[in-house]
Amino acid sequence: MRKILLIFFIINFNNFSFGSIKENIINNLQNTDNLSFDFEQNINGKIEKGNCIIEYPKKIFCNYDNANNKTLVSNGKSLVIKTNSGSYYRYSLERTPLNYILDKNFLIDEIQNLEEKIIDDKFINFKILKDDNEINIFFNSTNYNLIGWQTLDIYQNLSITYISSLKINQLIEKNIFKLPASN
Repeated sequence: MRKILLIFFIINFNNFSFGSIKENIINNLQNTDNLSFDFEQNINGKIEKGNCIIEYPKKIFCNYDNANNKTLVSNGKSLVIKTNSGSYYRYSLERTPLNYILDKNFLIDEIQNLEEKIIDDKFINFKILKDDNEINIFFNSTNYNLIGWQTLDIYQNLSITYISSLKINQLIEKNIFKLPASN
């Protein structure tokens, strides 16, 4: 009888610990209005660095530290990439994986229904498959904060984004998400 109780306890303890990981990540996301962070992005071996601000739902502003000082901004509907030369490229946000990454309610719903993968006891990964997009979202296993994502970009290039120096719920200027006027 003791062996049966011990096995029952171990099984339930493991189920509880998996549930608590999801609960902690979901609670973090629910309590997050915005994120500010530095990033390193690797697209097919080309590395770019910069900093970003995400405001849920679906807004992002990023400055890249590269030769043409690229800026990426989304107002929640469109995504614009602007270069220092003044040229810019406009995309429908719905046609990019960022549409899902920038939607914390979507992430919460998906995480609730997915099994997490723990990597080296440091990272928690969820693989999301949605509308021909494969999105891998990574969280820190200690504080359950977002630490990055991996997607295929709109040109089907592998894009890996690492987050560092994360700050949550900072005071941000709302006009940074304003898109440039059309030429």
